Amino acid sequence: MRLVQFTSDDGQRRVGAIRDELVIDLTAIAGWQTTLDLARQALATEQSLLELVSVAVESAGSAGIPYETLWQAGADATSRLLLPVDHPDPHHLMVTGTGLTHTGSMQSRDKMHGGDQQATAEAPATDSSRMFQMGIEGGKPAEGERGTAPEWFFKGNGTILRGHRESLELPGFALDGGEEPEIVGCYLVDDEGQPRRLGFTLGNEWSDHENEKINYLYLAPSKLRTCSVGPELLLDCDFQDIDIRCQVCRDGAVIYDSGDLKSGEQYMSHSLANCEDHHFKYPLHRQPGDVHFHYFGTSKLSFSERDWKYRAGDEIEVTGSGFAGGLVNQVVAGSQDQARALTIESL
Repeated sequence: MRLVQFTSDDGQRRVGAIRDELVIDLTAIAGWQTTLDLARQALATEQSLLELVSVAVESAGSAGIPYETLWQAGADATSRLLLPVDHPDPHHLMVTGTGLTHTGSMQSRDKMHGGDQQATAEAPATDSSRMFQMGIEGGKPAEGERGTAPEWFFKGNGTILRGHRESLELPGFALDGGEEPEIVGCYLVDDEGQPRRLGFTLGNEWSDHENEKINYLYLAPSKLRTCSVGPELLLDCDFQDIDIRCQVCRDGAVIYDSGDLKSGEQYMSHSLANCEDHHFKYPLHRQPGDVHFHYFGTSKLSFSERDWKYRAGDEIEVTGSGFAGGLVNQVVAGSQDQARALTIESL
């Protein structure tokens, strides 16, 4: 079952479920306007989000909105797809991620951080390879036990999130842009402070790998960029075996194709439960009512094999098994004022 948020022809917010090739308007059926409305209803009635939505879809007639129409609509269209989950206050939405979870990500990071050094399985050469090896050894603990902590990073709050066909910014101070096609977990913290997983969506964890390459301690600021998720929230994904693909087009021609990438627990050094545990173990991340988007890592970046840099107008599409439509974003140039030093005056 897949949920989407969208606007209707009159610009009103709606939430819908995809059935076959149609979007069933759940707002018209029961008045829910957002995915959070659905989640809160599920909590109040002590049922799963999947159960609540399934019953509503079964009661719907045959009418619906063609999903393709919404998927093709641009970000400036009146009727278009929105983020699959959001919060009325973007400062109560946290965007984070876990890195070095896939073999390919370790190899890409190793190339950036001096992986030409001599290394063995017993003595990996770089901090990246050592961190990955720690995950191999302790990232999938027995149920109920706490395993090795994965790498964790902060992206920002809801103000940096972009939806399907919205733009990813290349800031004036950036050295480059870098796509990271990933699966993203979506969560709501309930009134008791218990995180609840809503589902999974596609994501592009846009970063600056040229900046990170200078020194791995620049990883944290290299992550402070806009990023994208959506357009669908998959409620019944088992997170075991997921196919992902990424393509970059420039002037109508494909300049990068990742090929088939594997994600999910079978291809990760950390289990889903371990990643979730180490994110939500912090009380700060269990504030009632907050929404969380957590990127679970990728197995391949274009950065380590391309001889070009991103520029305004480039279009990036991330697709994944189980999702009807991909996540499409266009790169835009940020203001050149961002390249100038800021002068801060005393108040």
